[in-house]
Amino acid sequence: MVPLDKVFELLEEERRRYALYYLYERDGPVAVDELVETVDEWEDDPPTDDSRPRSERIAIDLKHTHLPKSAEVEFVQYDSEQGVVQVQGSPPAFDTFVTVARLIEEPAD
Repeated sequence: MVPLDKVFELLEEERRRYALYYLYERDGPVAVDELVETVDEWEDDPPTDDSRPRSERIAIDLKHTHLPKSAEVEFVQYDSEQGVVQVQGSPPAFDTFVTVARLIEEPAD
């Protein structure tokens, strides 16, 4: 069983929440590139001084921070070599909180 603190920690960061919302709604593995594209569409970030395209910054952040962090729980599987990730067999507490958070936040589809 995943501790409630861990569920809240997973949902703490907006970018990770958006990724988890998308993964939670999908059956089976999702390509990281597809996930990056979706998160890019949903986010409404202000411009930064970083000259890299936003999608590249999102990809780096997801691949090196948010997906490995999410994979610390047994119901998120991230295969960095294959470039795929999925949510499978999530506990009821996660199901409840991710559903409620998604309804409250409603990123653009």
